[in-house]
Amino acid sequence: MRSTVTEQGRNCTTTIIIIIVIVMSSVYLLLVLCLGAASAVEVQRPRGVPLSKRQFYEENKPFTCLDGSRTIPFDRVNDDYCDCKDGSDEPGTAACPNGSFHCTNAGFRPGFIPSSRINDGICDCCDTTDEYNSGTTCQNTCRELGRKEKESLQKMAEIAKEGFLLKQQLIHEAKRGQEEKQGQVTELQTKRKGMEEKMEALRTVKETAEQPEKEAKERHLKAWEDEKDLIRKEKDKANMAEAFLELDDDADGFISVAELMSHSELDPDSDGSLTETEAQGLLGGSDKVDTVAFEAVWSSIKEKYVSEEEVREPVSDNDADQYPEDDIPEEEEDEEEEEEDDDDPEEDDDKIPPTVRTPEKKDDDEGTMPPYEQDTQNLIDAAQKARDEFDEAERALREVDDQIKNLEKEISFDFGPSAEFAYLYSQCYELSTSEYIYRLCPFNRVSQKPKFGGSETNLGTWGAWAGPEGSVYSMMKYEHGTGCWQGPNRSTTVKLTCGKETVVMSTSEPSRCEYLMEFTTPAVCQEPQGLDSNLHEHEEL
Repeated sequence: MRSTVTEQGRNCTTTIIIIIVIVMSSVYLLLVLCLGAASAVEVQRPRGVPLSKRQFYEENKPFTCLDGSRTIPFDRVNDDYCDCKDGSDEPGTAACPNGSFHCTNAGFRPGFIPSSRINDGICDCCDTTDEYNSGTTCQNTCRELGRKEKESLQKMAEIAKEGFLLKQQLIHEAKRGQEEKQGQVTELQTKRKGMEEKMEALRTVKETAEQPEKEAKERHLKAWEDEKDLIRKEKDKANMAEAFLELDDDADGFISVAELMSHSELDPDSDGSLTETEAQGLLGGSDKVDTVAFEAVWSSIKEKYVSEEEVREPVSDNDADQYPEDDIPEEEEDEEEEEEDDDDPEEDDDKIPPTVRTPEKKDDDEGTMPPYEQDTQNLIDAAQKARDEFDEAERALREVDDQIKNLEKEISFDFGPSAEFAYLYSQCYELSTSEYIYRLCPFNRVSQKPKFGGSETNLGTWGAWAGPEGSVYSMMKYEHGTGCWQGPNRSTTVKLTCGKETVVMSTSEPSRCEYLMEFTTPAVCQEPQGLDSNLHEHEEL
């Protein structure tokens, strides 16, 4: 009996122990699960502190302001009183005007807002954590925003992927194009050598043909000059004979001092009168000269001599007799008086003796040069043909030089690390707005033209790549455009973004005379990364 009771007691004790062990194990497992769940949901830290600064906010330790200005007890963190100059002791309240609040935004991107927006009745954080004590009812939109951002990033990733594939094609085409252009340069340089040799041969032919042409034309010209000289001498001889007859008033075959004195224009000292002594001096010291001696006199006076035909007639005074002096109206008398007062010195010219010389009239007795003789003309035609052939060869050589120069310039141009922008060369793209048509010709110029008439305005010519360090090919700079009224010359910055198509997206003028143009092109697309890395590496909890 006693043994039976004892056995039952032992069994009961064992059962109780097993039950206790099971219960303790369950409790321990529950505690582990709870702690694990808590650690997966949130890492404990003061409100408004980002996970990256958690180590600076340790409970049970004094808090040192992040700018190192002072140290305060930890219970003064987020006590709604600003102790630190940098506001770091109040990350979760609006106490510090320069503070900032960290939005965890689980499911979306974390971010910061100014501490002045905490509990202001407006939900700034998508997880509503900034309005914890304002009484405002906010809806957590982080998941929805995260979803939309993911869709947007997926779309951008697809564009970037397609753009990058197009970029690879552009690089391949640019490489092939560069090789073709280099081949063209080599071909043109070979062609140029032959053309240069041909041009030099034609130069020799031209110079050989020009020498006899020159000699023949010089002979023809000399003959014509000799003929003109003979004509001039004969004309001068006739003028001398005519002058002798005019001066010989008494027709005695001699010109005397008295006869010569009637021509005051021959006065050697230009004092208005020809004295007897001066006249005798013109006659070589003689009292009179015959036709033979007059030849020497004529050579000294012919430049001043005025024939009787060239003597100007005096102005007629008939107009003065139109009215009798007493019948002139009073008004006309006044006008005449005023005219007399305002008379020009030129009016006195009418009173100069009628021996005043008028401008000499040159007779075209010499005529025009006669045509070349046939032999001379044949030499001229042959030389001209040689010149034409040489000029044509020289022009063709210049064209080849220009082609080589343009190709070498294009080959050496900076079209990007892999020449991916080469396809834009010699192309133009337009954007039409309500008022203007904007035209971008990459690596050349940017212009603006009124849509409804008017002249084009230059907004800048190619300057250089102007992107920031590490992304220099993301911007173009066009400078030295048309000057603004009392301002600088216009300039344009072209911002390049990734796109499947090559399009001018927009144009603006952020500053006076400084334009900004947005331009999409596959050439700027980069190899896309994983979508998850674009969203965010992790979510802060």
